[in-house]
Amino acid sequence: MDGTKNFQIQKTGVAQSPAGQGTDREDDNGNVNELALALVKRAIHAALKTLEEAEQPITNINWITHGEFTAERGRKQIEEFVLTWEYQDRWVHYTEFIAREDLVHSYHYIYCVRWSIPTAKRPMPQVTASAYFTVKITKNKPPDMPIEVFYIFEGLSLVHRPGMTRFREKWLRDIIEAKNILMESIPF
Repeated sequence: MDGTKNFQIQKTGVAQSPAGQGTDREDDNGNVNELALALVKRAIHAALKTLEEAEQPITNINWITHGEFTAERGRKQIEEFVLTWEYQDRWVHYTEFIAREDLVHSYHYIYCVRWSIPTAKRPMPQVTASAYFTVKITKNKPPDMPIEVFYIFEGLSLVHRPGMTRFREKWLRDIIEAKNILMESIPF
């Protein structure tokens, strides 16, 4: 859309040749070609992404119902869900229950999944990356309704819902890298 606006603005303006005579058609054609190439690249990228998602659908699990929910069952369900994510074997994680918040119409159960990459040199890493899960139990829903789950990664504000977003290992690496850079910048 922005490329189209730019082209329309350029099309209406009169480009002068160095001699000051008429418009320069070669520049207009070059701009049109660049715009067309950019649009084609975006279309191809979107088509490939759609094809990839069709071949590898986003995974989800069957979440328990309001009536079956306990804090421990919620933790186990989150563990089961995280195991559906695609990540390298070198990552380890554990899930812990953090708190229960009593809100007006619901309870929020908060869990933290901590990720790290232990090595032989550092079996206890200095930094971890965390994903915070919230299980929402609505007080007035029937017991046979499934629970609501959403999660965020620390330092990021995008809220994810199971089955809606494909996990990217890069998110964890970026968090770890940012923390390592911060640790290196602090003088001891």
